[in-house]
Amino acid sequence: MKTLINIVIILLVGVGLGLAIRSYRTPASSDGPGPDDVVFTDDGEPAESPDEIENSTPTKPPEDEEWLSRFELTERSGKLVKSEELAGQPYVVSFFFSTCPSICIQQNQVIKELQDEFAGQGVRFVAISVDPETDTPEVLQEYAARFGADDQQWLFMTGDLTYIRRIGAEIFRQPVNKQFHTERFVLVDPSGEIEGFYNWPEKKQLSALKDKIREMITAKDS
Repeated sequence: MKTLINIVIILLVGVGLGLAIRSYRTPASSDGPGPDDVVFTDDGEPAESPDEIENSTPTKPPEDEEWLSRFELTERSGKLVKSEELAGQPYVVSFFFSTCPSICIQQNQVIKELQDEFAGQGVRFVAISVDPETDTPEVLQEYAARFGADDQQWLFMTGDLTYIRRIGAEIFRQPVNKQFHTERFVLVDPSGEIEGFYNWPEKKQLSALKDKIREMITAKDS
């Protein structure tokens, strides 16, 4: 009888531990949702799939305003840079923040490799901060220096967070918020149109991005 009681107790303890483990959720990192996090779309409803999370954008612009089709942000030099100034050559847009301890560093190391590979070939890289209160031009100057960023080829941009959220959603179709962004590069062609989106951690997509940049460079030179 005692043996049976002991077995029942052990089973109950095991079930309790199992439930406790299943109820645990890894806290979301500052770079985005963890694998078990509940993430909400812009309408306040839980996202049902990774695609819904990454592609969620506002359904309409702010009241009495049209969708953005251009932008202007402050570069680390302190100069105001307009999107029109980027026209005429391809450029790659990314979102980041300087205090990110992991993903952003890896992402910018990849851009550093792209910068070196395409140095002097007429392609630019535009990194937009999603923590502009922290990332002042002075902070971005120091941050860019860590990656040996060429001040003509690789721009680091900052501005108002609400405006940057609109730039991400309305122009580049990327959900961004304070210290939140995707792991996608957005390739813009010389005419200012989006060519495609590339997940840089995936080697095949990064390779495809390089191929498409080469195509654009070749077409521009011919």
